[in-house]
Amino acid sequence: MAGEGHEARDELGLEGRIRRLEEILARMETDDVTLEEALSLFEEGVAHVRRAETILAETELRVEELLNGGETRPMELDDS
Repeated sequence: MAGEGHEARDELGLEGRIRRLEEILARMETDDVTLEEALSLFEEGVAHVRRAETILAETELRVEELLNGGETRPMELDDS
């Protein structure tokens, strides 16, 4: 999956990102990963973690709005 395009990764939700991070970790733990591949996987993993943090922060804000009885706004889920 290391060859997946950027567009395919952008469509992943939180669960998909976690799954991909697990795949990246498993691959990086193997003995036959090259330095170049490890760096590429690491970069992809960092991008997934950053986007996952954003998704979680947006979700937390929405939950707080709901608990406080305030107006809610539709959650934007695009990955841009």
